[in-house]
Amino acid sequence: MKSLKLIGLAFGASIALSSAAFAQDVTVAVAGPMTGGESAFGRQMKNGAEMAVADINAAGGLNGKKLALSIEDDACDPKQARSIAEKIAGAKIPFVAGHYCSSSSIPASEAYADGNVLQITPASTNPLFTERKLWNVARVCGRDDQQGLIAAQYIAKNFKGKNIAILNDKTTYGKGLADETKKALNKAGITEKMYESYNKGDKDFNAIVSRLKRDNIDLVYVGGYHQESGLILRQMRDQGLKTVLMAGDALADKEYASITGPAGEGTLFTFGPDPRNKPTAKKIVEAFKAKGIDPEGYTLYTYAAMQVWSQAAKKAGTTDAKKVMAAMKAGKWDTVIGPIEYDAKGDIKQIDYVVYKWDAKGGYAEIAGSGT
Repeated sequence: MKSLKLIGLAFGASIALSSAAFAQDVTVAVAGPMTGGESAFGRQMKNGAEMAVADINAAGGLNGKKLALSIEDDACDPKQARSIAEKIAGAKIPFVAGHYCSSSSIPASEAYADGNVLQITPASTNPLFTERKLWNVARVCGRDDQQGLIAAQYIAKNFKGKNIAILNDKTTYGKGLADETKKALNKAGITEKMYESYNKGDKDFNAIVSRLKRDNIDLVYVGGYHQESGLILRQMRDQGLKTVLMAGDALADKEYASITGPAGEGTLFTFGPDPRNKPTAKKIVEAFKAKGIDPEGYTLYTYAAMQVWSQAAKKAGTTDAKKVMAAMKAGKWDTVIGPIEYDAKGDIKQIDYVVYKWDAKGGYAEIAGSGT
């Protein structure tokens, strides 16, 4: 009976220890559009975060503790993003990889700053994100003033003397990118023949397409997301227009090709050099593919955000957000997308954008590098 009691006590102690260990896990978050029109990119972020957390835990965890992941859906809605940020801060989660839409990242960042949460966005490119002197923000992607410049350089070189139109969806991301591209084009001596806006979520673009047709537009630059861009392209082709459509990094998902079908061939967009092709990503890409996942778009950027934070937290010896941010800005971090260093604002010191072209089979390839 005594031995049974001892066994029972030992079993109870092991349960208590396991529970204590579980309770000591460090919870981190990924926040993005898990539902809604941009859910394809939310899926990319979720895949990247889950793989990164699994790999960090498999390598022994962080500062003697395992990581647990909280997945939060903002549906690219600014109010929902702010609510999620307050929830994450209230839970005392020290780090979030998020958000996707700039219109979500910017309002959320203020709640994170108040709640002592470090935020690294894998995808939000609006310059304002890092221009408000907040202590807690950083990104692993570039900015629209960099991306817009590359687009403008390509247009100036390859569409000189042609009729150019610029559209935007009125969002923080879309209008910001369109305006940066317009600014760079105008500086290069090119004046657009048409500048027009539409509402995110619109499905009928026939009025805009009719204007493009009337003005003999050779290239239309779209500051907006992949769903509306795909519909604009289809409706142009339905009206017999051969106008080239160009956009930004929001077209970096195969869902764009599923919207356009073969008609999407020739569509241009800017994005960073494809991280799937980098030597630093080879093993991780293979691991993703073994799970039936193509780590396209911002999948590996989210993985990299988790890497930067975990390496800096290890260096700092703590998950305290302010101490980790200080370590981040003082160091150089090896990631799946290459080495990353930060300036005082939280922007990457070196970033390249390139131009890609979609083909008729639903794939895309790089056609021009920086400055072309």
